[in-house]
Amino acid sequence: MSACGCDTSGLKPVDEAIAELLARVPALPPIEHVALSDALGRVLAESLDAPFPVPAWDNSAMDGYALRAADLPAEGGWLPLAGRIAAGDAADQQLPAGHAVRIFTGAPLPPGADTVVAQEDCQIEDGRVHLPAVTQGGHVRRQGEELQAGAAVLQAGKRLRPQEIGLLASFGVARVAVYRRLRIGLLSSGNELREPGEPLAPGQIYNSNRYCLLSVLRSLGMEVHDYEILVDELAASRDALALAASEWDMLITSGGVSVGEEDHLKQAIRELGELHMWRLAIQPGKPLAFGEVNGKPWIGLPGNPAAALITSLVVARPFLLSAQGCTDVLPKPLRLTAGFAWRKPNNRRQYLRARLEQVDGEMRVCLHPRQGSAMLTSASWAEGLAIVERNRTLEEGETVEYLPFSELLG
Repeated sequence: MSACGCDTSGLKPVDEAIAELLARVPALPPIEHVALSDALGRVLAESLDAPFPVPAWDNSAMDGYALRAADLPAEGGWLPLAGRIAAGDAADQQLPAGHAVRIFTGAPLPPGADTVVAQEDCQIEDGRVHLPAVTQGGHVRRQGEELQAGAAVLQAGKRLRPQEIGLLASFGVARVAVYRRLRIGLLSSGNELREPGEPLAPGQIYNSNRYCLLSVLRSLGMEVHDYEILVDELAASRDALALAASEWDMLITSGGVSVGEEDHLKQAIRELGELHMWRLAIQPGKPLAFGEVNGKPWIGLPGNPAAALITSLVVARPFLLSAQGCTDVLPKPLRLTAGFAWRKPNNRRQYLRARLEQVDGEMRVCLHPRQGSAMLTSASWAEGLAIVERNRTLEEGETVEYLPFSELLG
């Protein structure tokens, strides 16, 4: 057991904190195979190469008529029809010389055909079709033009979205290898907390962090066990943490990591394991902590609701996704025009609740007027976070980094 390895007299920059967490990612969860219909949001554990070319054969990109371009005069003309081919048909009959064939989108081209003309550009009369001048290869999807057999399709570490699910299905994958969901023990700290539906006595508040963080973690694909509220007492905190560490892959707590006399979690962590980090140069969320409990990673989020939400998305999220097997875990901010000024430099990086609004015909990043670390109303109003770097000011009209919540959730 050791004391905190960070400099508690100062504040650790956010990027350094995230890098330190990523350097301490534990061994990945075991691999399991699940039905493709259950794989949404899971992390791919084995890479996939194309087992066959895509498209698997030359096929039509349009409803129309297939022909051999060399059979048509340069200015266009009439060709007799030699049948029809629909999607799902086997086109194994050679296209007779000097003929065209009716064809539908996705249908295979018959041997000998090399061009398709859209039906709206053609005229039909007495079993023949009038075709305009054509360019050889027009409206044809060539075999392998999207992917050659053996080409890399998906890499292990990819979190599966609907488009990846569809791509796997297109190759006939019925069951997919994914990492088991990361199992999180979630604990809330505070004698003042009560559950929604219970009456409130003077000095008590409802436990919004439990439900907010539970939703964040589930949106990231984690399996979460929600424990009872921790009593603000050292022995109780120590016992609850030890139990959770024996049952789950990782622990996340909210509250109890500040400097108050009733904040006992840090001491309990020191007694059970290690405290690697405490106090970040971030606003809101300075008292975030990171360590281990009996060998299991622990992230201590602030107790203020907006601070808990923002630090869970900015700091905890990359670590959690990496521990789940994801390879792409750092969000990519947009660089947009600020619709606000920020004239008071701060020694902490600001993550300001913001959204895009139309200002003078231009989309700009605008702030909610209330940015307190306890205020969830501004987070609900917001569609993302505007980032103002440490010791920086910003004038309206300058460029600001903006992280949409859509980039951070799910």
